[in-house]
Amino acid sequence: MFERFTREAREAVEGAVGHAERTGSAVVSEEHVLLALAERAPFTSLGVDAGALAAALAENRRRGGLSKADEEALAGLGIDLTEIVSRVEATHGAGALAGTAPRTRRWSNHRRFTAGAKSVLEQSLLVALGRRDRRIGTEHLLLALIARPGAVGDVLADHGVTYERVEHVLAAPEAG
Repeated sequence: MFERFTREAREAVEGAVGHAERTGSAVVSEEHVLLALAERAPFTSLGVDAGALAAALAENRRRGGLSKADEEALAGLGIDLTEIVSRVEATHGAGALAGTAPRTRRWSNHRRFTAGAKSVLEQSLLVALGRRDRRIGTEHLLLALIARPGAVGDVLADHGVTYERVEHVLAAPEAG
Protein backbone atom coordinates (compact mmCIF):
# COMPACT_ATOMS: atom_id res chain seq x y z
CA MET A 1 0.00 0.00 0.00
CA PHE A 2 2.87 2.39 0.77
CA GLU A 3 3.74 2.54 -2.93
CA ARG A 4 0.40 4.32 -3.50
CA PHE A 5 1.43 7.17 -1.18
CA THR A 6 2.56 10.47 -2.67
CA ARG A 7 6.02 11.73 -1.75
CA GLU A 8 4.43 14.15 0.73
CA ALA A 9 2.35 11.41 2.36
CA ARG A 10 5.41 9.17 2.69
CA GLU A 11 7.30 12.05 4.27
CA ALA A 12 4.42 12.55 6.69
CA VAL A 13 4.51 8.88 7.71
CA GLU A 14 8.29 9.07 8.09
CA GLY A 15 7.77 12.26 10.10
CA ALA A 16 5.41 10.38 12.41
CA VAL A 17 8.16 7.84 13.06
CA GLY A 18 10.50 10.77 13.75
CA HIS A 19 8.05 12.25 16.27
CA ALA A 20 7.88 8.88 18.03
CA GLU A 21 11.68 8.69 18.13
CA ARG A 22 12.07 12.23 19.51
CA THR A 23 9.57 11.57 22.30
CA GLY A 24 11.10 8.20 23.15
CA SER A 25 7.93 6.34 22.27
CA ALA A 26 8.30 2.68 21.37
CA VAL A 27 5.31 2.93 19.01
CA VAL A 28 4.00 5.29 16.35
CA SER A 29 0.50 6.47 17.26
CA GLU A 30 -2.25 8.51 15.66
CA GLU A 31 -0.92 11.52 17.57
CA HIS A 32 2.46 11.15 15.88
CA VAL A 33 0.75 10.99 12.48
CA LEU A 34 -1.20 14.17 13.28
CA LEU A 35 1.88 16.03 14.49
CA ALA A 36 3.77 15.08 11.34
CA LEU A 37 0.84 16.15 9.17
CA ALA A 38 0.52 19.44 11.06
CA GLU A 39 3.95 20.40 9.76
CA ARG A 40 2.78 19.95 6.18
CA ALA A 41 -0.08 20.85 3.86
CA PRO A 42 -3.09 20.86 4.02
CA PHE A 43 -2.83 22.52 7.45
CA THR A 44 -1.43 25.70 5.97
CA SER A 45 -4.72 26.33 4.14
CA LEU A 46 -6.70 25.48 7.30
CA GLY A 47 -4.88 28.07 9.40
CA VAL A 48 -4.09 25.59 12.17
CA ASP A 49 -0.86 25.99 14.10
CA ALA A 50 1.20 22.82 14.67
CA GLY A 51 2.29 24.09 18.09
CA ALA A 52 -1.30 24.64 19.18
CA LEU A 53 -2.20 21.11 18.11
CA ALA A 54 0.77 19.65 19.99
CA ALA A 55 -0.19 21.59 23.11
CA ALA A 56 -3.82 20.47 22.83
CA LEU A 57 -2.76 16.84 22.44
CA ALA A 58 -0.49 17.10 25.49
CA GLU A 59 -3.32 18.64 27.53
CA ASN A 60 -5.70 15.93 26.34
CA ARG A 61 -3.22 13.24 27.50
CA ARG A 62 -2.81 15.04 30.83
CA ARG A 63 -6.58 14.88 31.33
CA GLY A 64 -6.64 11.14 30.72
CA GLY A 65 -7.87 11.47 27.14
CA LEU A 66 -11.11 13.18 28.11
CA SER A 67 -12.38 15.62 25.49
CA LYS A 68 -13.96 19.02 25.97
CA ALA A 69 -17.33 17.36 25.34
CA ASP A 70 -16.55 14.87 28.12
CA GLU A 71 -15.63 17.77 30.42
CA GLU A 72 -18.91 19.53 29.63
CA ALA A 73 -20.90 16.34 30.25
CA LEU A 74 -19.18 15.84 33.59
CA ALA A 75 -19.77 19.49 34.49
CA GLY A 76 -23.47 18.90 33.83
CA LEU A 77 -23.30 16.26 36.56
CA GLY A 78 -21.54 18.66 38.90
CA ILE A 79 -18.09 17.12 38.39
CA ASP A 80 -15.18 19.49 37.85
CA LEU A 81 -12.64 17.68 35.67
CA THR A 82 -9.95 20.29 36.33
CA GLU A 83 -10.30 19.72 40.05
CA ILE A 84 -10.10 15.94 39.65
CA VAL A 85 -6.98 16.16 37.47
CA SER A 86 -5.39 18.54 40.00
CA ARG A 87 -6.12 16.17 42.89
CA VAL A 88 -4.80 13.13 41.04
CA GLU A 89 -1.63 15.00 40.07
CA ALA A 90 -1.18 16.29 43.63
CA THR A 91 -1.26 12.71 44.88
CA HIS A 92 0.46 10.83 42.06
CA GLY A 93 2.52 13.46 40.24
CA ALA A 94 2.16 15.60 37.15
CA GLY A 95 0.84 13.74 34.14
CA ALA A 96 -0.41 10.80 36.22
CA LEU A 97 -3.48 10.42 33.99
CA ALA A 98 -1.47 10.59 30.77
CA GLY A 99 -1.14 6.83 30.71
CA THR A 100 2.38 6.87 29.38
CA ALA A 101 3.78 3.40 29.29
CA PRO A 102 7.17 2.84 30.82
CA ARG A 103 9.98 2.72 28.32
CA THR A 104 10.84 -0.77 27.28
CA ARG A 105 14.12 -1.90 25.89
CA ARG A 106 13.99 -2.33 22.14
CA TRP A 107 16.36 -4.60 20.29
CA SER A 108 16.17 -2.48 17.16
CA ASN A 109 15.30 1.04 16.15
CA HIS A 110 12.13 -0.21 14.47
CA ARG A 111 8.95 1.28 15.87
CA ARG A 112 5.72 -0.51 15.26
CA PHE A 113 2.51 1.35 14.49
CA THR A 114 -0.35 1.14 16.97
CA ALA A 115 -3.61 -0.40 15.79
CA GLY A 116 -5.08 3.11 15.55
CA ALA A 117 -2.21 4.42 13.43
CA LYS A 118 -2.42 1.37 11.14
CA SER A 119 -6.14 1.97 10.83
CA VAL A 120 -5.49 5.57 9.76
CA LEU A 121 -3.18 4.37 7.00
CA GLU A 122 -5.75 1.81 5.85
CA GLN A 123 -8.60 4.33 6.06
CA SER A 124 -6.58 6.81 4.00
CA LEU A 125 -6.67 4.30 1.14
CA LEU A 126 -10.46 4.04 1.44
CA VAL A 127 -10.76 7.83 1.51
CA ALA A 128 -8.62 8.10 -1.63
CA LEU A 129 -10.68 5.44 -3.41
CA GLY A 130 -13.90 7.18 -2.36
CA ARG A 131 -12.62 10.43 -3.84
CA ARG A 132 -11.51 8.55 -6.96
CA ASP A 133 -7.89 9.51 -6.37
CA ARG A 134 -5.24 7.10 -7.58
CA ARG A 135 -2.64 8.13 -5.00
CA ILE A 136 -2.85 8.59 -1.24
CA GLY A 137 -1.90 12.12 -0.21
CA THR A 138 -1.62 14.04 3.04
CA GLU A 139 -5.23 15.15 2.62
CA HIS A 140 -6.34 11.51 2.70
CA LEU A 141 -4.34 10.90 5.87
CA LEU A 142 -5.93 13.96 7.46
CA LEU A 143 -9.45 12.93 6.48
CA ALA A 144 -8.79 9.45 7.87
CA LEU A 145 -7.64 10.97 11.19
CA ILE A 146 -10.73 13.17 11.37
CA ALA A 147 -13.05 10.25 10.70
CA ARG A 148 -11.71 8.20 13.63
CA PRO A 149 -13.15 8.62 17.10
CA GLY A 150 -10.76 9.47 19.90
CA ALA A 151 -8.43 12.11 21.22
CA VAL A 152 -6.93 13.10 17.86
CA GLY A 153 -10.35 13.61 16.27
CA ASP A 154 -11.50 15.56 19.33
CA VAL A 155 -8.48 17.88 19.21
CA LEU A 156 -8.96 18.46 15.49
CA ALA A 157 -12.66 19.26 16.01
CA ASP A 158 -11.75 21.65 18.84
CA HIS A 159 -9.54 23.49 16.33
CA GLY A 160 -12.29 23.64 13.74
CA VAL A 161 -10.79 20.91 11.55
CA THR A 162 -13.81 18.89 10.49
CA TYR A 163 -14.32 16.52 7.60
CA GLU A 164 -16.66 19.02 5.94
CA ARG A 165 -14.22 21.92 6.33
CA VAL A 166 -11.33 19.94 4.89
CA GLU A 167 -13.49 18.76 1.98
CA HIS A 168 -14.46 22.40 1.36
CA VAL A 169 -10.83 23.55 1.39
CA LEU A 170 -9.84 20.71 -0.94
CA ALA A 171 -12.66 21.58 -3.35
CA ALA A 172 -11.85 25.32 -3.35
CA PRO A 173 -9.05 25.23 -5.99
CA GLU A 174 -11.30 23.25 -8.32
CA ALA A 175 -14.03 25.90 -8.06
CA GLY A 176 -11.63 28.72 -8.96
